[in-house]
Amino acid sequence: MPLSTLADSSEIHVQRDLNPRPQSPTQPNSICSPHIITPIFPSHSSVVHHSARPRSSSFCSIATSWVAQKADISDLKASLSILSSHLFRDYHTLSTVISGKNLRVPSWRIPAGIYVFINVDSKRCWKSAISVSSSHQSVAWGDTVTLPSNASPALSIEIRASYELGRMLGGGEVIGKLQMSWDELINHGNHPFDLFFPPVRGVQPSITLRVAVVHAWDDQNGALFDSLVDCEIARDADAGHAQIASYKKSKNVSHLIYAMEHFQLVLNQCPVGHPDRATALTNLASVLLKGYIRNDPHPDHTLSLYNLTEALNCRHAKKGTAGDIREAAQLYHELLPLCPEGTYLRSIATGEIGVDYVIGGCNNLPKDASDEGIHLRRVVLELCPVGHRLRPRTLNELARAVQARFDQHGSIDDLDTSIQLGREAVSLCPEGHADRDTYLNNLAFSLLFRFRHQGNPNDLDETISLYEEALHLCHIEHKSRDCSLGNLGSALVARFEKRGDIEDMTRAINLCREALTLRPPGHPHRDTTLNNLALALKTRYNKSHVSEDLNEAIDWYRDSLRLRLDDPERHRTLHNLSSALCSRFTQAHKNEDVEEAISLCQESLAALSSLHPDRFCSYMNLQEAYLSRYRILHDPADLSLAVENFRFASRHSTEGFPQRIIGAFNWIVAAEQHDHGSVLEAYLTFFELLDAHLATRSSPTSRREAAAAFNDIRMLPVYAASCAIRCHNLPHAVELVEQGRGQQWSLASRLRTPVEDLESAHPALAHNYLELSNFISSAAQSSATITDRAVADRAAIEYRRLTRQWEAAVAEIRDLREFSRFLLPPLYADLQAAARQGPVIILIASEYSCSAIIVPTSGDPRHVPLPSVTLADLTNLKDRVARAIRHASTLGPKVPRNDLIVLLRTIWNEIMLPIINVLRHDLKLKYCRIWLCPTAAFTSIPLHAAHPFRTDPDGSRAQCLEDLYICSYTPTLSALVRSRQMMKKRVTPSFATIGQGQPGAGKGKALLAVDSELELVHKLVPATAKRTTISGDAATRAGALEALEQNTWVHLACHGKQDPKQPYNSHFVMRDEDLTLLDIMEIDIPNAEFAFLSACHTAVGDEETPDEVIHLAAGLQFSGFKSVIGTLWQVDDAVAKHVVKAFYENMFPDLKDGGVMDCTKAAWALNRATHAVKTTVPLEQRMVFVHIGV
Repeated sequence: MPLSTLADSSEIHVQRDLNPRPQSPTQPNSICSPHIITPIFPSHSSVVHHSARPRSSSFCSIATSWVAQKADISDLKASLSILSSHLFRDYHTLSTVISGKNLRVPSWRIPAGIYVFINVDSKRCWKSAISVSSSHQSVAWGDTVTLPSNASPALSIEIRASYELGRMLGGGEVIGKLQMSWDELINHGNHPFDLFFPPVRGVQPSITLRVAVVHAWDDQNGALFDSLVDCEIARDADAGHAQIASYKKSKNVSHLIYAMEHFQLVLNQCPVGHPDRATALTNLASVLLKGYIRNDPHPDHTLSLYNLTEALNCRHAKKGTAGDIREAAQLYHELLPLCPEGTYLRSIATGEIGVDYVIGGCNNLPKDASDEGIHLRRVVLELCPVGHRLRPRTLNELARAVQARFDQHGSIDDLDTSIQLGREAVSLCPEGHADRDTYLNNLAFSLLFRFRHQGNPNDLDETISLYEEALHLCHIEHKSRDCSLGNLGSALVARFEKRGDIEDMTRAINLCREALTLRPPGHPHRDTTLNNLALALKTRYNKSHVSEDLNEAIDWYRDSLRLRLDDPERHRTLHNLSSALCSRFTQAHKNEDVEEAISLCQESLAALSSLHPDRFCSYMNLQEAYLSRYRILHDPADLSLAVENFRFASRHSTEGFPQRIIGAFNWIVAAEQHDHGSVLEAYLTFFELLDAHLATRSSPTSRREAAAAFNDIRMLPVYAASCAIRCHNLPHAVELVEQGRGQQWSLASRLRTPVEDLESAHPALAHNYLELSNFISSAAQSSATITDRAVADRAAIEYRRLTRQWEAAVAEIRDLREFSRFLLPPLYADLQAAARQGPVIILIASEYSCSAIIVPTSGDPRHVPLPSVTLADLTNLKDRVARAIRHASTLGPKVPRNDLIVLLRTIWNEIMLPIINVLRHDLKLKYCRIWLCPTAAFTSIPLHAAHPFRTDPDGSRAQCLEDLYICSYTPTLSALVRSRQMMKKRVTPSFATIGQGQPGAGKGKALLAVDSELELVHKLVPATAKRTTISGDAATRAGALEALEQNTWVHLACHGKQDPKQPYNSHFVMRDEDLTLLDIMEIDIPNAEFAFLSACHTAVGDEETPDEVIHLAAGLQFSGFKSVIGTLWQVDDAVAKHVVKAFYENMFPDLKDGGVMDCTKAAWALNRATHAVKTTVPLEQRMVFVHIGV
């Protein structure tokens, strides 16, 4: 097969953080890899848990179970079950299950409890028990109720918040209210359906119901309803709470005054001895204190704040109410700045029973990933200045909360913040600190997530280092050793997937097995370890295909699933087991395996919200199941369903780019293998995702490393073009090959895009865009030399912030109709501008076919098949050319280069002659300029030197390519278009000759001909140009950079070295430091015109990513030089000067007495020069020089 799936794509199992359980380390997770990583937190005394008082009732109830949160009850789980409802004489009973989410308290107040309220025909009412939250996160009910339907009653369902800890005096605050008829419920049958409430604070609450009608008996029908007492106390209490809610929104003091009046009326009705007097006093005291504190600056304001915090602390100590400790934290945040150091109030407020108690209480609250929960954690952190003994734990709790929000929403900012906080926590716990292993584990946990999300290998290496240290601190009897074993095992599996070292996998499985022995049956976290071990075995199976590993993994998955019946992380084991069953179906063809796999994935998806990051894994596993079944049963519907899930996965924005890129690649593979019509869409999706991923990296080096991480993708641009050719869509083939190739240059050049038209039409937008582009460039340059990981993280966050602003500016520009394509991949009509001065010939080599596309000056592109050439032929030809060049360098100047001649004849006959026939006979083009744009294996073949080396029938020498056309190269069509656009501005020419023939010890042999070459060039350059020569000790890195920036024409003679492993380190050898490609790319010389690089290897890219065309000549073109002459291999400086002399003589034949220096003549001058030196310069040294650009 021409394409095969990426090696790790079948293990796209994003395993997010499990909910931590208080008083023990939380459980491990994996992201698109086999294990679940555990963030650990220290054991501390927990808050007291209170349950609601049982509520007696003479009727069955709606069983309710809600997950509620402090003012923001996001992800609230509400479950109301009508277990038995007695209807009228038709013996029908209604059963309903109601679940709700996105339920937020409108006033932002902290509720004491949550309950459900139901009205029937506005008269008959029922409410659940009020459950006092043991935390700010969850409450539960177990009540039942029967509702009548004999008269098709109208129903009103309300979710309410209570603010009294004892018996309620009123109805509390409505979170959501919905009215409907009985028929509206039963019309849905026995299927779940959603009811949506009006939006609250930006989100729309919803409740899911299931309604069933069954036969029941008819008795006690009139005694089923518990009416709420309609009394003055309830009305006044509700009115008071409503006024407080209004005050919270408006801060209008009149609302407080009205609230005081209503609560005073309540108190008047509760004399001494009344069961509700204490509650009435509490409500009145609370609102009086709020009003008193508000009347600032009263001299007792600070003391009042302290008294309120003390009261809240006391009540929290007795009842453990989370709302009290949260409110106390907010008040201390306001109080401490009002207490100067050294005062008595400061000393007691910051003591162990003051703010330290509050910090400890808040640190013991369960993890809350809501915005309000994270805000509280930040407030608590501000109560812990540097040096405070509770700061490490507080940092850790905030880090865990932010990490949890990342798990839910996938924002990389949250992940970076979690890592920053974790780094500080670790730094505050030196060796010997009791909790150091905990903070090491949690920091590593976040780093591993970031590696999965962004693909930076440094994060993976640091993760393993931290986990190794944490395990070293966890001796055999250590309480957290089981977690450390599993976490390190998970990281080793991730490294195995990336680097393939079987020792990593062997050790990972051993660590997981040891962890399992520490979690015997009955252990609360055994399910996690079972899942981790199964994933490790499944990963090893993916590489080794040993069926015992797969079967054992499936068994462990099933055991884990049985232990996770009510676990919120159950969906992860579901889709992991699904993947294992798919693999077994592929192996054994048992239909029940794939059917179960599909069912498990569907169950996993049903459990997740639409934007939950883990939906990505469910999509990928579901496509795996459908695709596996299609390959066996060949049902086209399965292939369509697989493609649909590929599409869903690639568009799932909360998953990181690396996994989505792998998913898109596998979509391409499947579509190509099965000839599906979505294949071009898959290619386009892949390129868009890769481009977006690379754009997150600030430096060219990091962008190339990010691209290189996807080992099997380098051929995709030509595969995409080949696919479009097969689809008979040549313009799209040109667009795809352009979009896929040269991404490094495209990303780097986008910040230098000319905006003259935008400046004329919309100067403000242009100014904003240019300013942000400069900020991003500065941020990228300043971050390039950072080595400290923490500092690098901060720089990355700042770079991302600037990039978002820049992207917003670009989006605003694209909103203008005339700039709707601003910085988008160019269309064929845009790219055809590259052929304005002559056709561009794109050479495409793939395993499907080898061919050329000619982009003419006007009209449609032309396809030129190369039927006698295969990709294997080109690879062989490339290697033979390299050997022939090396051999030729050992021969004397007069010795025939027979090996090279044979190869150039092959290039002529098999590659260039079919193209020339189309140029000459179809397009009627004679001796004109042409541009070659080779891809893949073509990039290493000297196409410009193609030669028949034969005699025509009339006895004349047959013409070669350089006789017929003036040949140039271009890395991409966009590069040529950009250079032409920049030609609009011409300035007075200045010419610098830069030479370094004595580079110094260890930098190469002396180049004895350099000085004479510089003198020769100096003489041949017109006197009208300002001329500068830099050589010897003056030819330093800084001196050369300055000469490049200050001159429009440059001739450079020195050693040139191509770095095959890191092409951005390719360089010119100067006296002191090397002048690297990165140095050149950082300068912007828009007025530069021409550069002659008389040095070795200046126009050859690296073998690993040939389509990126990363070399010194391309770097100079990127920096602003429109026309560049470079070299393909080693240059003999003793003979190079003959080519140099002939070139400049042809370049400036008529300029001795004035005239215009024209860089567009360079290709013609080089063509004439190679003709002129045929008798003095060996063939390989004539071929070595190539022209790039205009």
